[in-house]
Amino acid sequence: MNKITVVGSGHVGATTAQRMAERELASEVVLVDIVEGMPQGKALDQWESAPVEGFDTRLTGAQDYGPTAGSGVYVVTAGLARKPGMSRDDLVQKNAKIIGAVSEQIAAHSPEAVIVMVTNPLDVMAWVAMNTTGFPRERVIGMAGVLDTARFRSFIALELDVSVEDVQALVLGGHGDSMVPLVSTVSVGGIPLTELLDEDRIEALVERTRKGGGEIVGLLGNGSAYYAPSSAAVQMVESIVRDKKRILPCAAWLEGEFGLEGLFLGVPCKLGRNGLEQIFEVSLTDAEREALHASAADVRETMEALGG
Repeated sequence: MNKITVVGSGHVGATTAQRMAERELASEVVLVDIVEGMPQGKALDQWESAPVEGFDTRLTGAQDYGPTAGSGVYVVTAGLARKPGMSRDDLVQKNAKIIGAVSEQIAAHSPEAVIVMVTNPLDVMAWVAMNTTGFPRERVIGMAGVLDTARFRSFIALELDVSVEDVQALVLGGHGDSMVPLVSTVSVGGIPLTELLDEDRIEALVERTRKGGGEIVGLLGNGSAYYAPSSAAVQMVESIVRDKKRILPCAAWLEGEFGLEGLFLGVPCKLGRNGLEQIFEVSLTDAEREALHASAADVRETMEALGG
């Protein structure tokens, strides 16, 4: 791929750009931000690491979208973090305006691009992007499930003192407290998790996963996670640009899958060169299906705040 754009050069965006450059996922990575000089400065700093890290992907920064024209993928991280005294609905309204404006620029400059949405609340922001651009659902995908699944796997590996590589898991649903870690699918080296841990310990890991982002915010005191979110976004982009056809949990627009339609929700997706290529409807227990539908109701409530 010739060009990938990252919208927003804060911690998540800048780290995403650096990771993509180091993996040489495109010949050029463009950082776009409204803050004058910031994307240019970060891109130059990253490019100066190229001789040491050994990559040839060019990094550039811009305040406008002209240099992004023809990008195959846009990773959208722009938006506001929730500040003290700001209601959830206020955040949704403000970020929807930002994502709407960003989406107009993407459609104007790269009408064939795939959008990977990272801005929160991402299930709803992906919906805003799809509505604004008019792109088909295959080309608007939200990043959450990969991150939430990575957190779940990392906590399981710590609990059992095993390699993260041997932990397989899946987290579906909305990106928030109502996410649905599928305990029935978790295995460690092929061994079901239920054979290795008792129910109380598993439930504690599920709860820690649901509150994973908040745990980091609480520890930092000022700011939020960006190393793991950027890794998750890059894994999705890599599967798209290299046509790897990875099966990853992503927020996708549902059209009847899992008995749900008319919203973005985290489900198992096959990602390839065309973006979303297939949704896999895995078997769920009654409790998991109920939890997934409850998570969908939470997403719909946020959509309704925007008149959806």
